[in-house]
Amino acid sequence: MLSRFMSGSIRNLEREYSCTVRLLDDTEYTCTIQRDAKGQYLFDLICHHLNLLEKDYFGIRYVDPDKQRHWLEFTKSIAKQMKSQPPFTMCLRVKFYPPDPAALKEEITRYLVFLQIKRDLYHGRLLCKTSDAALLAAYILQAEIGDYDPGKHPEGYSSKFQFFPKHSEKLERRIADIHKTELIGQTPETSERNFLQKAQMLETYGVDPHPCKDVSGNPAFLAFTPFGFVVLQGNKRVHFLKWNEVTKLKFEGKTFHVYANQKEDVKMILTYFAPTPEACKHLWKCGVENQAFYKLEKSSQVRTVSSSNLFFKGSRFRYRAGLVPSRSCPSITHGPRLSSVPRTRRRAVHISIMEGLESLRDSAHSTPVRSVSHGESFMPRSRSQATDASDGMAVISDEAYSPSDSVLPTPVAEHSMELAVSRQINGAPCSIEEEKESEAGTPSHGEGRDFVDGRFAQEGAGGDSALSEVEQVNKFVLSVLRLLLVTIGLLFVLLLLLIILTESDLDIAFLRDIRQTPEFEQFHYEYFCPLRRWFACKLRWVGGLLINK
Repeated sequence: MLSRFMSGSIRNLEREYSCTVRLLDDTEYTCTIQRDAKGQYLFDLICHHLNLLEKDYFGIRYVDPDKQRHWLEFTKSIAKQMKSQPPFTMCLRVKFYPPDPAALKEEITRYLVFLQIKRDLYHGRLLCKTSDAALLAAYILQAEIGDYDPGKHPEGYSSKFQFFPKHSEKLERRIADIHKTELIGQTPETSERNFLQKAQMLETYGVDPHPCKDVSGNPAFLAFTPFGFVVLQGNKRVHFLKWNEVTKLKFEGKTFHVYANQKEDVKMILTYFAPTPEACKHLWKCGVENQAFYKLEKSSQVRTVSSSNLFFKGSRFRYRAGLVPSRSCPSITHGPRLSSVPRTRRRAVHISIMEGLESLRDSAHSTPVRSVSHGESFMPRSRSQATDASDGMAVISDEAYSPSDSVLPTPVAEHSMELAVSRQINGAPCSIEEEKESEAGTPSHGEGRDFVDGRFAQEGAGGDSALSEVEQVNKFVLSVLRLLLVTIGLLFVLLLLLIILTESDLDIAFLRDIRQTPEFEQFHYEYFCPLRRWFACKLRWVGGLLINK
């Protein structure tokens, strides 16, 4: 607490801060911002640097000293949002995934979304069946190194690339076979577009997972996609709610509630528990923003929303949409960095793809363009979604959903120790940048997860249920204490107000009656008058010191 207070005091003395933003291609953009600069200023600087017109899908993410992720709010001061000491480090990421990424007008926008989804695939956020994974990796391979050339690409060349957190030799051979036989002649742009079209049909497209537990203590991942709210457990999507079915999002401490009206006026409430109150508030805020982005057509429809617990523990939040140009902006010739570099140079060949896939960490921010719901999306959905949309259940993969960064509290360190070991086994050493940035260790014992038959196995599920009951009792006790403290505070304020009124010159019958009581006269002469003389003496003494100086 003392260090934070001191760092805050130091920041207040500085007029300018150094700020570094890590871009999706793993380069860094460094600038100097004024002390009162708002998030919108920094975001506009980055978009100008990239010559990015379709800004709506992007934004800036940062991590506080407690390892909690946040999206930078554009209407607030950057310095007031950052709890760490400058220089500040943030990440540009995709926050609102386009419903049809292949239909984006600008090539630079499609390329940035391609980089984000490629990152999602590598970190396990975009989880899919083995056949789909092989095709996606082959598209990346074609976009990065072009057509297969026996002279340049020896046997086992695909094993030098790391597309997923872990993969088998059989999958590597399948990737190479698709690249050799099915993708010959595709340009990098065509391969990227095909990659986007395939990715958008997957159940986990656009998923930025939030680790939680259900009421039984079982681990789950909550996420908001272009089409609605999803819950992933094991290798299945156990719940799916379209955005027009979600009526309310609410959080209380570490508890997150989703209220929904499904077909035939069936009302339901889903309840989950986040690791910390801060994580729960971040989850709620992401939900509010996503629903506003995909459900509302314009920012004027966005109203102030709140989620409140007993006595001041809630939050009021208004998501401001429409602050930046939309997708209808005309096409232009791209300028710096990503946009000016030729496509053949932009694509890392062979070993450089490893650095591009391993280095930076996380996902980003944007603003709505058009109302979209799952039923009226711009894109064709997968067959499994079409058949399972009615009950929300769908098998998403051959393995359990286990994104490498979601079990950790920080996006800067998306890799657990197990992942680092598996990469070395696969012949993919960690980059120097990754070693410098890595802050992660293995999850704590209470958060440990094991794989059993393609599902999460949680030890001590009964203990977690008992723990949840204890937490509920603690919440009740805290609410009672909060009520007691507020009551005492109100009584104290009322007492001070009454003393001020009775000691004033107001001539009111009620106050005159109080002044004539023996108790008031005793308080007035024995306590109030000496206290007033003491304050007056101290004020004269301080005034004398100031005059002498």
